[in-house]
Amino acid sequence: MTNGTGAGIPAVSTAILAMSRHLEVRDVLKTIVASARELLDAEYAALGVPDDHGGFAQFVVDGVSAEQWKAIGPLPRQHGILAAMLHNATPERLADVREDPRFGGWPAAHPDMSDFLGLPVADGDEILGALFLANKRCHGPAPAREGGCRFTEDDERLLGILAQHAAIALTNARLYERSRELTIAGERARLAHELHDAVAQKLFSLRLTAQAATALVDRDPARAKDELHQVAALAAEAADELRAAVVELRPAGLDEDGLVATLRSQTQVLDRAHSARVTFAAHCFRALPAAQEEAMLRVAQEALHNALRHSGAGQVEVTLTRDGQGALLRISDDGCGFDPGAVRRAGRHLGLVSMRDRAGGVGGKLTVESEPGKGTAVEMEVPGG
Repeated sequence: MTNGTGAGIPAVSTAILAMSRHLEVRDVLKTIVASARELLDAEYAALGVPDDHGGFAQFVVDGVSAEQWKAIGPLPRQHGILAAMLHNATPERLADVREDPRFGGWPAAHPDMSDFLGLPVADGDEILGALFLANKRCHGPAPAREGGCRFTEDDERLLGILAQHAAIALTNARLYERSRELTIAGERARLAHELHDAVAQKLFSLRLTAQAATALVDRDPARAKDELHQVAALAAEAADELRAAVVELRPAGLDEDGLVATLRSQTQVLDRAHSARVTFAAHCFRALPAAQEEAMLRVAQEALHNALRHSGAGQVEVTLTRDGQGALLRISDDGCGFDPGAVRRAGRHLGLVSMRDRAGGVGGKLTVESEPGKGTAVEMEVPGG
């Protein structure tokens, strides 16, 4: 990439389009950092989102390997030049960051940096984060770090444009996540209401049946025995209702654990809670954008719920495999199966509409294969990011 505004504007446009493709905050942060580093041809780039306690709630880097980042240690604090950008909303362009009086050093494993360019990412008066780059790359025979390979006014101007659009993308992502949180809260309230109604009915029937059995023990032991069998069946149904609700209501853990670990954990819970054997396997899976991983998790939960509650399956298998840049999720069972056409004509959906909506919402596709007596397979494909 050559230096200068004329060459940079198309690259800025590409970076802005890349940021607009994502809705999750973490994905937006990663795209901003990667775009800034590529745009200005720097060795390192980072973006820190401050918390309210003098540290960073999120800190994303590009140009540093996972092993290097782990060796560096804890996240930096808001001090020195970082603090200046966050508190004063002023750009910082330095020929050698190490010579600035505010420089406080860095951990032993930290890569060596000299020339530095940093800008605040702001939405009006609110500073959302600090975006900075280090070590402008040299091209040609000029000796590295000594031959004028430093950030220029044009670089600062380009990064300023990127930072303005980064603020918009980050604000939109935060609004999206807040909206999703409200949706999830509403969904949990709905599930809690349904859980109360369903389990309350089961427990009411359970109590009446137990009372009937008690009254029949002396004068009709055979009928009392039948009533006690009914008590056991109702108790099992109530327990199933509770197990299914707990799995659906519990936090997914996607942000911390990722899709593979979350699915493995949930299938293990279901395997212990149900008589059917529930297994999970992942093959060559690569991380996906957060929205796609959440959609795949929800589809897997819905399909598992159907298989365990309605199919009478003895075996349910969940597999997650890499598919080009994306992934393929498959939930199959050896249960009674059904006629998808008959289900649609009868107005029953078994969650199929919801699953298709979730898949379509992240650019994916859902297919369902089933017929009476031959089990069911639900597949979801997503294109990746």
